[in-house]
Amino acid sequence: MAVPHGPAGVGTARRRMREELLGSGMPEAVVDDAVLVLSELLSNSYRHARPIGPGECVRAAWGRTGDGGVRVSVTDGGGPTRPRLSNPSVTARGGRGLSIITSLARDWGVRDGGVPGCVTVWAVVPPSESGFGSSMRFDDLMDLEDFA
Repeated sequence: MAVPHGPAGVGTARRRMREELLGSGMPEAVVDDAVLVLSELLSNSYRHARPIGPGECVRAAWGRTGDGGVRVSVTDGGGPTRPRLSNPSVTARGGRGLSIITSLARDWGVRDGGVPGCVTVWAVVPPSESGFGSSMRFDDLMDLEDFA
């Protein structure tokens, strides 16, 4: 999907991804995690990279994995640095996007795109039985009372 390079495109891409994945029978917990990953990837692209070509867009893609997870990717025109995990201070206004992705995805990475100068950041959200969105159960909350 071609997504406008700017904040307005994030909502459009999120809605389309949610609709397509839920329509294909994907569990809601997996869809929630995948939508959040897409949001973070697109937001990082808008903040740190250039759009692709004269259309001022980036490319977002997603699809099911063989085990019931979701592979999400965003391709843009690259930026001055490569995406990397950071450890921002508590008061920092940003820098947590890849930490969120690391929490939700079983793997993520960066590769050069097929077009010179383009960069693709991708992540694989695991199936619901091991995903972050479904990893805490009511019994886990009961165990947390022991620490109060």
